[in-house]
Amino acid sequence: MTNLKGLSAFPITPSDRDGRVDVGALRALLEPLIAAKVDSIGLLGSTGSYPYFGRDERRRAVQAAVRLAEGTTPILVGIGALRTDETVRLAQDARDAGAAAGLLAAVSYTPLTDDEVFEHFRTVAHESGLPICIYDNPGTTHFRFTPALIGRLSRVDGIVAVKSPALDAAAVPGHLQELRAATPDGFSLGYSADWNCTAALLAGCDTWYSVLAGVFPRICAEIVRAAASGNAAEARRLDASLQPVWDLFKTFSSIRVAYALANLRGICVAEPPLPIMPLPAEAQSRVKEVMAGMQID
Repeated sequence: MTNLKGLSAFPITPSDRDGRVDVGALRALLEPLIAAKVDSIGLLGSTGSYPYFGRDERRRAVQAAVRLAEGTTPILVGIGALRTDETVRLAQDARDAGAAAGLLAAVSYTPLTDDEVFEHFRTVAHESGLPICIYDNPGTTHFRFTPALIGRLSRVDGIVAVKSPALDAAAVPGHLQELRAATPDGFSLGYSADWNCTAALLAGCDTWYSVLAGVFPRICAEIVRAAASGNAAEARRLDASLQPVWDLFKTFSSIRVAYALANLRGICVAEPPLPIMPLPAEAQSRVKEVMAGMQID
């Protein structure tokens, strides 16, 4: 894999209270994504709770996903960890299991400098041999990648893409233009924060890294296809039909809502890893009401 494009679906990672991945439930989550022909699956992303799992459980999850995909759907795997040597081992595990690429955030406790992040990413890419997608997630890591740093990293062998937060739809075109100017041709530029990603697609980004697609892949794929074909009106119409879901994400957080949606759909029975708690009953009812009022396949 040298490029990420289209729709990358990010499911939850169901597990028990001891942090053991429920492989059967994970397969049930992944099968509809593969059937919908998403362009890639983002396993063990933030929605997939990657920091809450140990090395063995991460390996089990990747192995199960790769076996199920059977080479038809690339698996992008979250490999972030505090230490560089630990991150290298997680990347090597993902590579050995057959993952197509690693999703790497600047995980930290002590705030990192640009040079420290650059060296961390360079080392992981060089020592693992796994293609790397930069994960810019300042909401959790408290580190923000500047276009200049992404430009430096984009010229490191093995670093092939960036996943940026689309925090403001109006700002996306300008940010995308800055990244295009800073990175070489072929470097994949993608966005997350589902409620702003239609704007990012219409601005010309390469990839939508989507939480909702981890539960409802088909309508997300329709938005991607509409944007790619130049049908901006249809992309915006579909996006507007999802506004009640975007409001849930912004109110309760996408990870908690994703768990609620997976349970309500009967895909699996799962709770987020403690100390994250499921939505309280009133919020669960609100999610149920929103879904009852919408027709999403």
